[in-house]
Amino acid sequence: MKRFDGGSLIPGATWNVTAETEAEVVRKAVERLRNDHGETEVRPDMVERIKLRIFEVHPHHH
Repeated sequence: MKRFDGGSLIPGATWNVTAETEAEVVRKAVERLRNDHGETEVRPDMVERIKLRIFEVHPHHH
């Protein structure tokens, strides 16, 4: 599982997105940027910065 924290890119953002693949995390993050932050055009450099901040999360087994 991959995860991206909005706050790692946008100061004060408290949301995060998780997905099975990096591509899906990027897609969800871009959606949040459009909806929550009014970023109508998400530039390729922004996508690169999102990718750099994606990390692996290991589900905890109970």
